[in-house]
Amino acid sequence: MSTYWPWWAGAIGLALVTINHTFITDRSLGVSAAWDRVLHWRRERELERMDEEFADDQALAEALAAATAEHFGTGTGASSVPQAPHEKSQPLEADTESAASERPAATSLRPAPLVTQAALLFSIFLGGFIAAVASGRFHLRYDMGPGFRDLVTADSTTMIAMLFVGGVLVGFGTRLAGGCSSGHGLSGCGRLRPVSLVATAVFFGTAVAVSFLLWKVI
Repeated sequence: MSTYWPWWAGAIGLALVTINHTFITDRSLGVSAAWDRVLHWRRERELERMDEEFADDQALAEALAAATAEHFGTGTGASSVPQAPHEKSQPLEADTESAASERPAATSLRPAPLVTQAALLFSIFLGGFIAAVASGRFHLRYDMGPGFRDLVTADSTTMIAMLFVGGVLVGFGTRLAGGCSSGHGLSGCGRLRPVSLVATAVFFGTAVAVSFLLWKVI
């Protein structure tokens, strides 16, 4: 018998993780984006430092208005734009406030803090380690196992080359698709985003086609 969880238990677990992550952070769950940000942590820290200066949407709007006024020279002197009568200014202000309230807050569009991305990656490693130790199947390996050796190659040099090329292709595809199987397949499909539905269909369709070629043709 398999020592893995049944498929339905895994599905429930993934659903709970995705839903909780969405409610807590209001952001999509993505592993590839986390890797990219952690690897470029210096750049990300600089971006976070810049974001902290404009954490308040009102302060950001005022800073942009001041910069615009300074650039176009409208910060001093009388305004050349005719002013509306006082009694007509109230609906305009109300419309502006209504439009602003309908727009999503700038803070919700910013990526999650870098430390949370690092914690996500560490938790993936830690969870896999705990599961392997608890099931009694933990041991260090330097290949992909007997199934990979029997199906693909038993030559260590060829195996390393294939895994390297495969990793490059995964990274390229992830960047090209704007997300990985977790970002598109879990978060994106859960939110019914069309681009995620198409990307996930391509992911799994390609996997099925390659598996068929390896098992039935090659």
